[in-house]
Amino acid sequence: MTGGNRHDITELLPLIDAVPPVRGRRGRPRRRPAELFADRAYDFDKYRNVLRRKGIHPRIARRGTPHGSGLGVYRWVIERTIAWYHGMKRLRIRWERRDDIHEAFLGLATCIITYRHVRRLC
Repeated sequence: MTGGNRHDITELLPLIDAVPPVRGRRGRPRRRPAELFADRAYDFDKYRNVLRRKGIHPRIARRGTPHGSGLGVYRWVIERTIAWYHGMKRLRIRWERRDDIHEAFLGLATCIITYRHVRRLC
């Protein structure tokens, strides 16, 4: 967890390293995603090269190009989820000074969002 005014790219590599193993097929579980989808804020050749060396195909929109890369198809899922979290007033603005308390509220909000979604399906 970082401060609110830090650039997103500074946490890209720690985020990739923190991805848990993906279960599924037999054999050694995959530790990294096959692809990374990102918007123009992550358009740095330095990080593209690092991702390629780690075996991850970067699908990052280029700055200065018109929209149409197809990345918006996947992005709405993330933005919708963030909007659901912002529906919880306590999470809209971070009031807690301690990270563990804030993460506990995030966990509770995730449970509430999941419960609402499952209730709608049943």
